[in-house]
Amino acid sequence: MTNKLMTIEELHGILVSCAGGEEFAAAHGDIAETSLNDLGYDSLALIETAARLKVDHGVVIPDEQITEVGTLGELLGLVNDSLTAQLDG
Repeated sequence: MTNKLMTIEELHGILVSCAGGEEFAAAHGDIAETSLNDLGYDSLALIETAARLKVDHGVVIPDEQITEVGTLGELLGLVNDSLTAQLDG
């Protein structure tokens, strides 16, 4: 488990590894407000990402919630909210 907040680059790396394709790694610059669909991530990639976040970082995001996330920035907010709750808890 981590003791710090996650960066957008770290989260994007997890998405890339869960999506299984290096073509998704090509996204660069300010991708926080870019649609996850535009970045090439579907609901399966997001569900796999949620599972990885739970195992590696103790972050729990229900499938129903993660599939509603529209941007990487929104997902990062959910992840860091959970991490903050862990740090405060």
